[in-house]
Amino acid sequence: MRLMPISKCRPGMRLARKIYSEEGLVLLAENIELTARMIKRLMNAGIPYVYIQDARVEDAVLPQIIRDETMREALKEIRSSFRIMMDRPDGRKGVTYPYISKSYQNVMSMVIEDLTAHKDAMIMLMNMGAVDQYLYQHSLNVCVYTTMLGIAEGYSRDELTILGMGAALHDIGKTQIPDSILKKEGKLTSEEFEMMKKHTEIGYRMLKDEPNISLITAHCAFQHHERLDGSGYPRGIKGDDIHDYAKWIGLVDSYDAMTTNRVYRPPMLPHQAIELLYAGTGTLYEQRMVEQFRDKVAIYPIGLTVRMNTGETGIVVDINAACPHRPIVRVIENEGGEPVQVPYEIDLSKRLTTMIVSVNDEPTEVPSASGL
Repeated sequence: MRLMPISKCRPGMRLARKIYSEEGLVLLAENIELTARMIKRLMNAGIPYVYIQDARVEDAVLPQIIRDETMREALKEIRSSFRIMMDRPDGRKGVTYPYISKSYQNVMSMVIEDLTAHKDAMIMLMNMGAVDQYLYQHSLNVCVYTTMLGIAEGYSRDELTILGMGAALHDIGKTQIPDSILKKEGKLTSEEFEMMKKHTEIGYRMLKDEPNISLITAHCAFQHHERLDGSGYPRGIKGDDIHDYAKWIGLVDSYDAMTTNRVYRPPMLPHQAIELLYAGTGTLYEQRMVEQFRDKVAIYPIGLTVRMNTGETGIVVDINAACPHRPIVRVIENEGGEPVQVPYEIDLSKRLTTMIVSVNDEPTEVPSASGL
């Protein structure tokens, strides 16, 4: 399979992976032939990339660390609980939904089971091929990525459940923020940004009195925008005053926001987002956490088209788990830009003088980002 920007897809190409609705249902199946109308609809739906069949890399397989059933159940639960909260005015007393805890624990059990079966798996982008309302898919992504990091940290099953629930519910306070602010295409005014920042406090108040939901889970919603140097919000607390779970969630939240298509900007690719996270090491994020995250992220995802400093162009066909920023690339064009008759592979972890200089014909420059 080959990961292609939707803008470069052409009629006649065939999908290599399914396209899902916000409900987690299949909209377009594997092997379907794309038409001009389909491509336009996918572009309008905000899907930045799709996986396309390519005979030259038909053996490149993207591991599925989360089963379709788990993804559907998790999205269903997130969507259901968030919509309930949307209808519940912030601060209403005496109204709780104790079943939320039980249903989330069931979902977390499924997520943990799937992830522990793939302990050595790398974090792959989950936004590819999903038509979604950003808040729901983002919450699922942060839950999955953070739980993977918790497993790598050696957290117990109970700790993973609390961490994962905190990650899934970290943005629940946004249910009380107007859509005019959440979905605004331009830059927020200072007043709008102050309103947006309130989602952390609102989320905390929503969760802290829910029966059988850990107070730590509520603090994940409260603290996930706090930063090491005190530059975060809502309280501007520093260092050890921020719970480790909130630190993990804050790191992953920033990464997923940067790598997701938004109404006000296109998505970054993983290598760009990681560079920006590194820029915040020691001030915004703990160095060991950024390094742990880097070591679990497939910086150049399988199927990505890359060009190297040798002039050769290839497709990433495998990830070196011990060195994820140096993948295995199958060369399809030589240094003169001519197709090669027999594609060959370069293991960048062994050829250290060969560097990736562009991705999808775009230089590997790191765009600016705010709100890290």
